[in-house]
Amino acid sequence: MRIPMSRSIALALIAASAFSVSGCAGGRNKKTDLPYVARDVGTLYSMAKKRLDQHRYKEAALIFDEVERQHPYSIWARRAQLMSAFAYYLDRDYTNSIQSAQRFISVHPGNRDAPYAYYLVALGYYEQISDVTRDQKITQQALDALGELTRRFPNSKYAADARLKIDLVRDHLAGKEMEIGRFYEKRGQWLAATLRFRRVVDDYQTTTHVPEALMRLTETYLALGVPDEANKAAAVLGANYPGTDWYSHAYKLMQEHPVPAAAPAKTGA
Repeated sequence: MRIPMSRSIALALIAASAFSVSGCAGGRNKKTDLPYVARDVGTLYSMAKKRLDQHRYKEAALIFDEVERQHPYSIWARRAQLMSAFAYYLDRDYTNSIQSAQRFISVHPGNRDAPYAYYLVALGYYEQISDVTRDQKITQQALDALGELTRRFPNSKYAADARLKIDLVRDHLAGKEMEIGRFYEKRGQWLAATLRFRRVVDDYQTTTHVPEALMRLTETYLALGVPDEANKAAAVLGANYPGTDWYSHAYKLMQEHPVPAAAPAKTGA
């Protein structure tokens, strides 16, 4: 299962840009060059835009590429480069979409449409996020791309959606840490499990997984024979999430394993 993609938000923001179009995504295909047939830039661009309006996204992307190839120094070439990236995105060909947008960024880093290009790169990675049982390299790439967009263009029209997606991606990464931690805990590898749960608490403090992570830390610290640390984890859980089932379980555990009272310090004769 994939995390929510907020596609309606993404498309609404894209529609507000200078390159606004609408439509649903088509199938994925490999990028192939069109046979070279010389055409004037206006004809090519109009053809590509027509294909886009007809939801023939793959054809549109290839014709937009052709605008850039045949008329690289025209003002339309720059626009076609971004439209190509957008068309590939709608076709769910995220690899080519990212590559087209990154090429635009490398050639036109200071262009007024650079935030849009960065946004397309981030969306391309974001749409590929898989469930937590898979490798999370793409998830980290999505987080990095979204973070770069918000750092470079914090006041752009795309920043608010990027921040929302960052929260979702961080929650997804925390979920992966929890999955690995639970795996280690079931195998009795207490220290390895503790390190994973500790990372969730330390690095993903605003995610939905923190209450469970604190409860799991209570369990693993008790298993490791450090009840003081278990008590601290349970106390933090109770202070921040007092009404949760996670706290109820941690509280019960600490009642069953009370922390020994510290022996009074000896005084000299």
